[in-house]
Amino acid sequence: QVQLVESGGGLVQAGGSLRLSCAASGVTFSTYAMGWFRQAPGKERELVASISWRANRSYADSVKGRFTISRDNAKSTVYLQMNSLKPEDTAVYYCAADSSRYTPAVVNPAYWGQGTQVTVSS
Repeated sequence: QVQLVESGGGLVQAGGSLRLSCAASGVTFSTYAMGWFRQAPGKERELVASISWRANRSYADSVKGRFTISRDNAKSTVYLQMNSLKPEDTAVYYCAADSSRYTPAVVNPAYWGQGTQVTVSS
């Protein structure tokens, strides 16, 4: 049974930083692409950042240069370091794992965490 558990959300002022963590279990973590998605009220869920099993990274244009995704295979954990946060980054952030192993990115997310709220005040 695959489980993804996020942590690290909270309330921060604009310009501040947060680091999200997502601990995975029940999956051979090192072989799966992982990603962070977010969903703001009234908006569709969007992919924020993705990291392949080889640690190749990709980002949404809106977060490039501000967010960094990384992974620690020894800890089965993926991180999202968020700097220079803006009010428009406010959303529930979800961790996800791809449906297949050895993919270059999260192209078909099959496993989801419960989400963690990030609120950026102006």
